[in-house]
Amino acid sequence: MFTDPIADLLTRIRNAVTLSKAKVELPNSKMKGAICLVLKKEGFIGGYNVIRQGKKKILQIYLKYSEEGEPIITYLERVSKPGRREYIKKEDVPGMIRGGLGICILSTSKGVVANVEARKLGVGGEILCYVW
Repeated sequence: MFTDPIADLLTRIRNAVTLSKAKVELPNSKMKGAICLVLKKEGFIGGYNVIRQGKKKILQIYLKYSEEGEPIITYLERVSKPGRREYIKKEDVPGMIRGGLGICILSTSKGVVANVEARKLGVGGEILCYVW
């Protein structure tokens, strides 16, 4: 049992990118799947898949690299933690991160979305992580 499954997801992705792995596998959950969907929409991962191994569901994340072999994801930071949640108002949602190269993933009342979509929807929420 993990105390912070989102931090585990980010750490596994970070470690796999450091080792230039093609994919990473971890236990599945709805929140992890929603974060992977945002990463896929924003072009940070190649895709993801949920497979069943016995009674368990496994989330497979396919990492993305440039033609030169450089990883697309260079930075992952967990912001809101179980011991200290970080929330942001709709007026304070950042427009651009790292000159438009990065995103902020938020958990909102409209679901898990990137900062750009949260601004379009006019919602704030819990800041899960920064990615670039």
